[in-house]
Amino acid sequence: MAFNFCRRTAMKSFLALAGGLAALVVAAAGPARALVEIDITQANIQPLPIAITDFGESGGDAEMGRQIADVVAADLQRSGLFKPIDRTAFIDKTGFDQQPNFASWRVINAQALVTGRVTRQPDGRLKAEFRLWDVFAGQQMTGQQYFTNPDNWRRIAHIISDAIYERLTGERGYFDTRIVFVDETGPKDARVRRLTIMDQDGANVRHLTNNPNEIIRNPRFSPSRQEITYVSQPIGETPRVYLLNIETGQREVVGDFPGMTFAPRFSPDGQRVVFSLQQGSNANIYMMDLRSRRTTRLTNTPSIDTSPSFSPDGRRIVFESDRGGSQQLYVMNIDGTGQNRISFGNGRYATPVWSPRGDMIAFTKQSGGRFSIGVMRPDGSAERILTEGFHNEGPTWSPNGRVLMFFRETQGASGGPQLWTVDLTGYNEQRVATPSFGSDPAWSPVLN
Repeated sequence: MAFNFCRRTAMKSFLALAGGLAALVVAAAGPARALVEIDITQANIQPLPIAITDFGESGGDAEMGRQIADVVAADLQRSGLFKPIDRTAFIDKTGFDQQPNFASWRVINAQALVTGRVTRQPDGRLKAEFRLWDVFAGQQMTGQQYFTNPDNWRRIAHIISDAIYERLTGERGYFDTRIVFVDETGPKDARVRRLTIMDQDGANVRHLTNNPNEIIRNPRFSPSRQEITYVSQPIGETPRVYLLNIETGQREVVGDFPGMTFAPRFSPDGQRVVFSLQQGSNANIYMMDLRSRRTTRLTNTPSIDTSPSFSPDGRRIVFESDRGGSQQLYVMNIDGTGQNRISFGNGRYATPVWSPRGDMIAFTKQSGGRFSIGVMRPDGSAERILTEGFHNEGPTWSPNGRVLMFFRETQGASGGPQLWTVDLTGYNEQRVATPSFGSDPAWSPVLN
């Protein structure tokens, strides 16, 4: 991915992205401390009323403008932090190039306002513009314009959503991201499992593998590149780990690993992977340098050590082990030293994943015949259960560390697993639509 920068008057920057996508910041104005802001550290957040106008009303491509505005509204609403106001309630019809009549927006209780316009350029590209306004302060908070191939219009919408989210929360957004997961079709006893990718909102679904005789498990995204590892096991054969570049489609074999049950996880720099291998009745954790393929053993116990995950600074690894008599969570240094237990609650803990922020570790917990998705601090304190049910498993973090995706099966259901999200408050839980059943999700880094 290439980046080119140029300076203009005031504060303008040009960012060239792969795939013909470009963004031009044209305004970033607002008070040092805006009246409109969201404190996302609160346990139960009241969604902010926000008005998002139809981007096709100010001239230009009406249909495309409406579609982009709809995706922006859906993104923000799904976050649980915003409440888009129904457009039928709008009073002000001020054009994009004019200052809004803020009194009209205050009447309908809008605290923030987004106006926009989408036009087609002579070279066929789309130009999408938006402005974010603080209704009570009567000031513009930010404004940007983007140029892209029309095929990328959904990405433009997600990038606009990210810009609004970041300006109002102070944290980076997560909408311009993708999910890789295992698509499951057919009857349970003969289900076809394909490696599949989609946008974080369920759009643009694409199969990456299509072999009905191949069992796909546990895709994992690199935190630094658009690459994934996953386990492929042709029926009756040894599991094989692949490294797949999403952009180029290039696939290479990492190795053949008899006894591997979970795919490797990447280090923060994407240069190493950590994984577990079963040897007889026990399993131990290993680390591999992807450049040299050199493997280092990190644990050596007569127990089952599995599901390792790096901390975002690359210095520690969390994993699960039954060395204490039941499945619990442990943390160690990346050289295998300093192995310490951090979970002490009732039940069995599994599939730990370190947050990209470094402040939390997500996990699956089985207790009393139910499966929960929870979080705790790296020292094991402040354990909280976010959601529970008959079968919840496989948490994966959004790149800003505020939302978890997982898969769920319901007791007595005739179907199969489905993808869900829940935020750190535990209040905003939503199903993510997939074409059929879906399991083992992995969240990508932000694309831009």
